[in-house]
Formats: sequence, C-alpha cells, structure tokens
Amino acid sequence: MSEQQTGRLYGVGLGPGDPSLMTVRAVEVIAAADVIAYHSARHGRSIARSIAERHLRPDHIEERLVYPVTTEATDHPGGYRGAMEEFYTDAAARLAAHLDAGRTVAVLAEGDPLFYGSYMHMHKRLADRYPTEVIPGVTSVSAAAARLGTPLVEGEEVLTVLPGTLPEEELTARLATADAAAVMKLGRTFPTVRRALERSGRLADARYVERATMSAERTAPLAEVDPESVPYFSMAVLPSRVDAPHSDRGAHGDTPIGDRGDAPGGASDRPGEVVVVGLGPAGPLWLTPEARGELAAADDLVGYTTYLDRVPVRPGQRRHASDNKVEAVRAEFALDLARRGRRVAVVSSGDPGVFAMATAVLEAACEDPYREVPVRIVPGMTAAHAAAARAGAPLGHDYAVISLSDRLKPWEVIAERLRAAAAADLVLALYNPGSRSRVWQVGKARELLLEHRAPDTPVVLGRDIGGPGERVRIVRLADLDPAQVDMRTILLVGSSQTRTVRRGDGTDIVWTPRRYPEA
Repeated sequence: MSEQQTGRLYGVGLGPGDPSLMTVRAVEVIAAADVIAYHSARHGRSIARSIAERHLRPDHIEERLVYPVTTEATDHPGGYRGAMEEFYTDAAARLAAHLDAGRTVAVLAEGDPLFYGSYMHMHKRLADRYPTEVIPGVTSVSAAAARLGTPLVEGEEVLTVLPGTLPEEELTARLATADAAAVMKLGRTFPTVRRALERSGRLADARYVERATMSAERTAPLAEVDPESVPYFSMAVLPSRVDAPHSDRGAHGDTPIGDRGDAPGGASDRPGEVVVVGLGPAGPLWLTPEARGELAAADDLVGYTTYLDRVPVRPGQRRHASDNKVEAVRAEFALDLARRGRRVAVVSSGDPGVFAMATAVLEAACEDPYREVPVRIVPGMTAAHAAAARAGAPLGHDYAVISLSDRLKPWEVIAERLRAAAAADLVLALYNPGSRSRVWQVGKARELLLEHRAPDTPVVLGRDIGGPGERVRIVRLADLDPAQVDMRTILLVGSSQTRTVRRGDGTDIVWTPRRYPEA
C-alpha cells in the first residue's frame, strides 16, 4: 500500500484542561479527523475526551484505549510492565488498522503529547510507518505557573521537571540543586515528595497546584496540604528564587569585607546560619548536588575572590569577597551576618575541611559571641583525590596528607612530619607546595624524602585539575624540579610499592597496590 493511500496520524495536545486553552490547530485537526482515539481507565471516563467534547461529531469513530491496569496489582505474567507493553502494542495495532484503511486518526492527549503523555507510546510504534504530525499543547507546568501568578524561571535560572515517582534520595538531591522545579505525578507519591522538599530545605518555598485551569482547581502552600486529598493530576512547584517573598536579599549586590562593623543587615527574627561549602578543585562538574543547593539557597556568599568568582551570580544574593590571607576575618564576618538572620555560604576550594575554611569558621564559632550560631560543613572533592584520579590510583594504599606551607606552622614541624611519613613508607599528598613568596620548600622536601625513597619513586604533579590549564605529569623523585611547582599544583609522592606503567595506548598510569608485602 503506498503512502498516499494510508491515513495520517495526529498527536493532538489539548492543553491543561480548560477547553478554551486548546490551540486553533488542535481544533482544526479534531474537526477533520475520521477517528478520535483517547486513553481512559477501566471506569471509561476520559479527561482528554471531556476537554475536546464540544468539537466531536456524531459520525466520528471513537477508539477508547482502556488501560488494563493503573495503580492496582496485576496478574499478568510480565507484571505491570508486561501488561502495559501488551496494551500499547494492541492499541497501536487498532490504530494502524484505521490508518491502513486510509482514515485520519487523531490521538487526544492532555497537555502536550510528548511531555509525559500517553500518546508517545503510539508515536514510537507508528510514526515511522505513517505520515504523522504532533500538535503541541500548553503543558500543565505552564498552566500551574500561570495559576500561581508567580514567575517560574527568570534570567539565567534553570527549570527542573521531575516525576514524583523517583526515589526519595534522588528527589532530594535534585530539588536541592534546582533553581526552580516542578514535580509531577503526585497522588500516592505526595508524602515522598513532601519529605524530599523538607530534606532539601525547599518546603517553605513549595506551592501546590491541583487540576490547573479545571473547575476543581486548587492552589495552596504545599506544607499545608493534606496528603489524603492529593490526586494524580497535581504538582509541586518551586517558583523562581529571584525576588522570593521570604527573602530580603534582593536589595544588595556585591560588598567587600571590611571590619565586622561592615556586616550588612539589621536584626532579624529569621534564624541565620553559616554553611561552609566545598567547591571541589575546579568548575561545576566537580560540585556536589548538596553544595550546589546550598550555594543557591544562600542570602550571602563569603569567600576568597578567586573562589567566589567560580560561583554563578544569582540576582539578589550578596557577595563578599576578600584576600586569601584573612581567613579569621572572613569567618567572623560570615558569623556576624548569620547573627543578623542571614543564611550565609562560605565558599572554599576543594574540601573545606582540608587546609581550608571549615577550621577557621569553627574556631571562631566556638568563641563568644558566636557560640549559638548554627554552622554546617558541606564536603567537596579535594585536590588530592582529583589529581589521583587523573593519574590512576596512587592513593590505593595508606597515605598521609601534609601542607608544605610554613605560614601557619614552623618548617621544622613540616620537616619532622615528612621524615616520619617517609620512614613509614606512606604515599604522600603534598598541599600548598609553593608560591611566589615560598620558593625553596619543594627542593628541601625532595631532599628529605630522598633520604628514605629511591630516586625513581614516581611523583605526580597535578596542576589546575579540572580547570582550563589542567596538566598532569609523572616524574622521578630525583628529577622533581621546584621551578615547575606553584600554588595551583599538588604533589603525590609514591611509596616503595607505587608503580608507573605504560598502557597499550601509550599513556602512563601510577598506582599503589592495596596489598603490602610481608615483612
């Protein structure tokens, strides 16, 4: 049978429920179709049909596609998936018979046909065999935002759409990172979604929308909704954070850190807190979902200028940048903001607990007048692990982490620890190896290590891992050149067991066996 003799398949988006929100094209296609198909549960009622009802003709052939199972159990040998697969195959065959007979078939779909719609199962089975057109419709997400009367996304914000059927942990992680979000398919999943919103710190912002644009429409703060009253056709909405009504952070921009008297904001009844956030070694690919969420939720960001510049600018957030050598001032500044009711994120490269800002903040927070200020630490990927992954697995056995900076401890202490770790045959991760003002420490460390390590011990030099200037090199300990090391470099010094192997593709990898030889 030639293509000209077959009928045409249409997936017709009807919009969110109000018949007046159907597009002109949708009405035209329904009016011209020979066959009108729609899905329904066993009770036979179809929301899609009720939306389009005024445009149906008495001579339309109606194909009601009745789901064999919705939320109940099934005795199908293939379980729920098997029952549904068989249903979709049979339904597609019924529509194909009309198309083969030259009839035009319009499959009705609430919202948009290709947005979580049942039509897509017909589309995947028929569109490659028959001429097909999809008529887009207003989605339920757009309708919900319109009925709430608040911006959904603004500027650089990203909208995240989630099915409520996801596991709670997954929902929590995604909601924590989202600028704005819509969680669909509630009904029985509502308790899980509510817990995920609460765990991600987003419950206060969440709105509930039920049957948007329909006669039984309902909107409310999600925290106030009775779980027993929630139908499937409802959603949770996290609107735009910009100018959010619960926050006063929209009145200020960037503010440099001065003395504590510069801390902006007056007294507030809203409890503040300080969250020390690890950014990882480089850009957003190294940022955990938890860290991303805390950065988005903060009223104020505090940090070293270079690290603060790695955090996207969000409208209304205040950013307080400072030099890298004022950790204590930065910590007290952040705690002062929190005492005034601000939610403060102190940013730190790598992991904040590894030679970074967590200690400075906690040290200040254990003294008056900051003892009552809540402080949390959010971990990040640290430089040693990032560099090790790029090189292979040099940290596969016991290892020690030492900073070569003598700004906060005497060199004699560093030298003693280097000797002890080297004598114990530990792999070493050496942080802060050098800078413009510290040029001799790497050379001295090499001399100390050569007292205990063979000259050919592999050393990984990882510079700007994850950044645009990333470079990973493997050298012999005896050949370690201090001139090739700067503050953005981390050194991983192997043990007596660490191996360097050239793989079949010509790349060199470094790894330390997990098994240590018997004495």
